[in-house]
Amino acid sequence: MSIYVIGHKIPDSDSVCSPIALAYLKSKLGEDTVAAVQGDLNPETAFILEKFGVAAPEVKTSFAGESVYLVDHSDLAQSPDDLGDAKVLGIVDHHKLGDVTTSEPLECWIRPVGCTGTIVKEMFDASGVEVPKDIAGLLLCAILSDTVIFKSPTCTPADKKAVEALAAIAGVDDVVALGVEMFNVKSAVAGTPIRDLVKRDYKDFNMGGKKVGVGQLEVVDLAIFDDIKADLLKDINELKAEGDRHSVLLLLTDIMKEGSELLIASDDTAIIEKAFNGQSADCKMWLDGVLSRKKQVVPNLEKVFA
Repeated sequence: MSIYVIGHKIPDSDSVCSPIALAYLKSKLGEDTVAAVQGDLNPETAFILEKFGVAAPEVKTSFAGESVYLVDHSDLAQSPDDLGDAKVLGIVDHHKLGDVTTSEPLECWIRPVGCTGTIVKEMFDASGVEVPKDIAGLLLCAILSDTVIFKSPTCTPADKKAVEALAAIAGVDDVVALGVEMFNVKSAVAGTPIRDLVKRDYKDFNMGGKKVGVGQLEVVDLAIFDDIKADLLKDINELKAEGDRHSVLLLLTDIMKEGSELLIASDDTAIIEKAFNGQSADCKMWLDGVLSRKKQVVPNLEKVFA
């Protein structure tokens, strides 16, 4: 029986590319592993897989009775709903340690770096396994995506070192140009249903016993949202009501201006304002310099909800 390597719900590029790479590595080390995803690919990830000629993993949401490696997450809210009936063999992640627990010892690679792809590259190095060209391309793109082409405060020297090595293997001469190409794909919103945009890169969190959803859309120009911002705000209010959530927040991130406009749907807007020491107007708030949900948004919210 195969062991599944899975990223979080509503997969982004890191949670697809890193499981593919880790499944390859584990297979080379003698484990029968296969990558899977918990949902459909977003446009950026589909672009990356096509660019490097890699097939999309199987979409699978139930893992009862299976053995799994968790990648790019360790929170139950982002794991399969039946994870309690599966055996977790390991966690590879770059976020805070979540609430997944196990009954047996497990392999853990958790590092404060900008991308899980950086950790997977370190695992290849530690195991003495060469990274093939296509896998190198996937890991390279995952790091460029998660670090916002090195602009995110989560980016570390380890991420830049990994990019340099992976680019050489993948035959990519200009990593910044590749990153911009990826973000141009990510910026394409025309014709996409509003709910698909809201949940393109979305995660639910348990904060002080309250369910809080945080989504993020990263683009090269916030003007892209001018005609649909009201619709996005309406939809996050609907999503909040549907899931019995205390709050749903949507970050509209401008990677060129290096900041985010926060759209707010909340039972208590004041607590959101307190988290960011700011004032909202019409359920919107500009967060200067905020690019990272993981480092600049979720920790602030957890402090005020604690």
